[in-house]
Amino acid sequence: MPLQFDDLPQNLNQMGFGDIHIKYDPQTELLAIITIHNDKLGPTIGGCRCIEYPSFSAALQDALRLAKGMSYKTAISNLAWGGGKAVLLKPKQIKNREAYYRTFGRFVNELGGRYITSIDSGTELSDLAYIAKETPYVSGLSHYYGDNTDPSLATAMGVKHGIEAAVKFKFDKDSLAGLRVAIQGIGHVGYHLCELLYPLGVELIVTDVNQQALERCKTQFNAKIVAPEAIYQVACDIFSPCALGGVLNETTIPQLKASIVAGSANNQLAENQCGELLNRYNILYAPDFVISAGGVILATALYDKRSMTSAITQLQDLYEVLLTIFTRAEKQKLPTHIVAEHIAEERLSG
Repeated sequence: MPLQFDDLPQNLNQMGFGDIHIKYDPQTELLAIITIHNDKLGPTIGGCRCIEYPSFSAALQDALRLAKGMSYKTAISNLAWGGGKAVLLKPKQIKNREAYYRTFGRFVNELGGRYITSIDSGTELSDLAYIAKETPYVSGLSHYYGDNTDPSLATAMGVKHGIEAAVKFKFDKDSLAGLRVAIQGIGHVGYHLCELLYPLGVELIVTDVNQQALERCKTQFNAKIVAPEAIYQVACDIFSPCALGGVLNETTIPQLKASIVAGSANNQLAENQCGELLNRYNILYAPDFVISAGGVILATALYDKRSMTSAITQLQDLYEVLLTIFTRAEKQKLPTHIVAEHIAEERLSG
């Protein structure tokens, strides 16, 4: 699958990218892209995503977008790390999973520590163990913290703190009791978010394409189930997108009956101007790359072998980070995501 220059996005320079590395191994059918967005603050870190893509161009666009998001996440969280991403164009069938991921591990090793990989969609902890046989540049292995290495739980914890900050700013409330939260997507992060919110007296409304996951949330958290297309019209205080990106657009935003949008999904705004549209509807938006930073906070703590207490403190700091963004956005009369990007870019530029 030769790389055509047409595959490269026209705004590559504007995105501020450093390196794009590509590796193909015919024996294992590994086709991998590693993008290094910005390593000014330190080595780059980002998950290894292994999914089927319709084209090489689509995979490259995903890798670039996610790597830039990782730079923003590390910068906004005051981490001495940069942002990178690995995308594996998953074949129809991985014939030998160990050989496949060990080949990828050698690819990571070739970069000499400029990129540290970790878990992401389509990659499992066992795959990280295969990668680690070929390179030390892996974060998230369970041998250091035992079972406390679930990035989805850390992400959910960050989202919870972000929701608390938004509720404080919007409603001047210190408690979530009695509030209604509509969660779109109850996979790993969405489910953990239900676990964290339910004991606080939150009323949960959930949707997903996985009926079994829905029934589990109904049984465990007394959650109300709605159809995927109905989640936008649910009367609630907080809409929490925890599945796919691009869900906030010119069609869905006018349907929202929430006062706050705060969820873990990456790239929630379909277009940049959708942040302004949320503003016009008086909906407070917790920028996705800020509120979902829990996973990378945990990943860097694991790699640096810092204490779990240190990671939890940094997760809690997201509350103040978001309050600062909300306050600055109100004063400057700007959408919150623009203010968050400005803060991240200020740190990335030194």
